[in-house]
Amino acid sequence: MPDSDNKRFFSRELLIWYRKQRRDLPWRRTRDPYHIWVSEIMLQQTRVDTVIPYFNRFLERFPTVGDLAAAPEEEVLKAWEGLGYYSRARNLQAAAREVVEKYGGQVPDDKEAVSGLKGVGPYTAGAIMSIAFNREEPAVDGNVMRVLSRFFLIEDDVAKPAVRGQMEVLAKELIPPGEASDFNQALMELGALVCTPKAPNCLTCPVMERCSGRIAGREEELPIKSKAKPPKPQFRLAALIEGTGEQAGRILVRQRPAEGLLARLWEPPHVEVPEAAVWASPDAAPEWLAAALAKEGLFVRPTRHVGDAEHVFTHLHWYVKLWAAEPMDGALAEPPGEDWRWIDREAFETLAWPNVFRKLLRSCFPSV
Repeated sequence: MPDSDNKRFFSRELLIWYRKQRRDLPWRRTRDPYHIWVSEIMLQQTRVDTVIPYFNRFLERFPTVGDLAAAPEEEVLKAWEGLGYYSRARNLQAAAREVVEKYGGQVPDDKEAVSGLKGVGPYTAGAIMSIAFNREEPAVDGNVMRVLSRFFLIEDDVAKPAVRGQMEVLAKELIPPGEASDFNQALMELGALVCTPKAPNCLTCPVMERCSGRIAGREEELPIKSKAKPPKPQFRLAALIEGTGEQAGRILVRQRPAEGLLARLWEPPHVEVPEAAVWASPDAAPEWLAAALAKEGLFVRPTRHVGDAEHVFTHLHWYVKLWAAEPMDGALAEPPGEDWRWIDREAFETLAWPNVFRKLLRSCFPSV
């Protein structure tokens, strides 16, 4: 176990550094637990610079927990559009409704209650409790595990739950009494700005002098983390179905189911192609797409390839080719179901889209 003197040194020097060097971020100008909560959910798997404008717009649109709880889901998804990982937004709204129903619209100053909210894991609960309420609770994420692994030369696999638990115990021991809010943010800041995953800036680190990983020359090896399986490649063909007659200038889109990947977001119809060679073939791809859509009751004639995109999810890597397509024999004058719409460019801007399709469709509306 790390000795007490090193722990005191680490905590003292880190706080001194943070209070001189900390970034002026909008969620650091408040102790409102709702604001802290929103920021922490947005910051999961998303860079700070990307989050700042989303955070400001989101709180302008939903300034209180009650406002978020009462909003239509489509408005929440639209406000989240571009941040990705949309389950975060759905869980955040579901949890806001729990706060309204159970706690009168006030985020409770109680770790067990906060931990019970939908989408709030140990890290987020620790961040809310420490930053908003100054409770001495650890907030251990990837940045924090990297810093602790290097400074204390911890060689265990941080991907293992037991090791994460040990890190949480250590992180809590390091919090100086009454300093939880600043200390946890300092630890996150050091990992984000100095003790980076690659090429750490050791010479500017406030705790460099006693960093066991640096002294051992192993700062770039740590933390030890077993590799996750790479995302599975998936090849998809999408149809840009252009309207004719009364639907001229519009395209046909559908809303995804209420559960599962990209739930309730809008998209052009698309299908998975089992063979990459077929997906890539300018001759085979349109025939395959037409046949696949016909099985779903959509009778169209793909005419030209208009764009490519790809997107990496946690477990899937989508490769998408978009083909313009015409309805056959005047079919599809009316949308084929309640989850389908003919939309123009104006409507396009009001709906929430996965990034992969927003980028593909933005420049693809037919001129009339």
